[in-house]
Amino acid sequence: MEVRNIRDKQSIQQLYNTTLPALAEYVHQNITPVIPLFNDFRLERILDTWTRDPATDPTEEISVENGNIQQVGLRLRLEGFQRAGAEAFDMTKDLIFKLDHYSYTVGPDANNSWLEKDYLHRWGRSEYEEVAERWSEELIDDITQRLEKLTE
Repeated sequence: MEVRNIRDKQSIQQLYNTTLPALAEYVHQNITPVIPLFNDFRLERILDTWTRDPATDPTEEISVENGNIQQVGLRLRLEGFQRAGAEAFDMTKDLIFKLDHYSYTVGPDANNSWLEKDYLHRWGRSEYEEVAERWSEELIDDITQRLEKLTE
């Protein structure tokens, strides 16, 4: 019989405490050229304690301790774009880990997936690089589109 890890306290903690900070380092390296264009930036881990699995007890608290968190991720907030002739604006971008029972997906939102992994499988360098690069490219595209709208 195949051994499969499930979403539980340990698997969520592994993602939140180990995988997300490592991925944040790769993202930070990729967005370093963009950061000086803004007054301030924050890159933080997020933990969704609102989304409930329809198959669980509705009275059970959503928490890491209960192993029933549905999403974790990273949130990037860039504030106060500064460029002569352009109106200041802020950007927010999420990277979501949607946690299913036996695996999880990673993507820009809960409906788009770039990567699927079992909880037992650790991330390799190439996976960190690929996800960080793709997310950073989307961020740059979002900033470019925003600037194009401002200059129309």
